[in-house]
Parts: sequence; structure tokens; C-alpha cells
Amino acid sequence: MSLHLPKPIADYIEANRRLDLDGMMKHFAPDAVFIDNGKDFVGEDAIAKMLKDEAIAVRAVFEPDSFREEDGVYVLEGPAHGDFPGSPLRFTYRFAMNGNTIRTLETIVWA
Repeated sequence: MSLHLPKPIADYIEANRRLDLDGMMKHFAPDAVFIDNGKDFVGEDAIAKMLKDEAIAVRAVFEPDSFREEDGVYVLEGPAHGDFPGSPLRFTYRFAMNGNTIRTLETIVWA
């Protein structure tokens, strides 16, 4: 499915598809917050470490199949697959932006 995503979000998704940490980090603000199932990772270093340890290490690739905007937040939903228990799992990604910069990214796995 082809989704018409804002460029920073599309870049993040494409970099994730390649498991490219630098590409995934490209549009995060220096003080961005990544909320992964309720746990906060604040700042570029913490986010990069979390992505390396919890996404790239298990080859987790998110493939959104829906996209909508809710009160200025971009919401994507779809499966993530990789080398982790239960793969594939369905996720919601919520991007809060400041122009072309990711201020907050929240990921929620569906139970």
C-alpha cells in the first residue's frame, strides 16, 4: 500500500526498512522523546541506543498500512516483523512534529 506520508516520517519508515540507524535518527530533534510502550527515551543518544538494542538487533521492520492525522499528530498503524517473539505484531506509531523535525514518537503494540 502506498501511503502519502510527510517526508520526515517517510524517511524514518524507509530507513527502518533498511535497518539504517543513522537514517532513522535523521529527523529527530536533539531533545526528542521516543515513548516505546510507555517507557520514555529522551534525547538523541537514548533514542539511538534504544533503536539499536530493541529494533535493529531483532531486525524489527514496521510496515504501515494505514495513516491518518489526529489533532496535529500523524498516526500510522501496521505490522512489524522481525526476529522477536510473536512476530509479526501490530503497532500504532504516533509522530508529533515541529516542522520537519520529529519531537515525539510513541509506539504502541496491540495486545
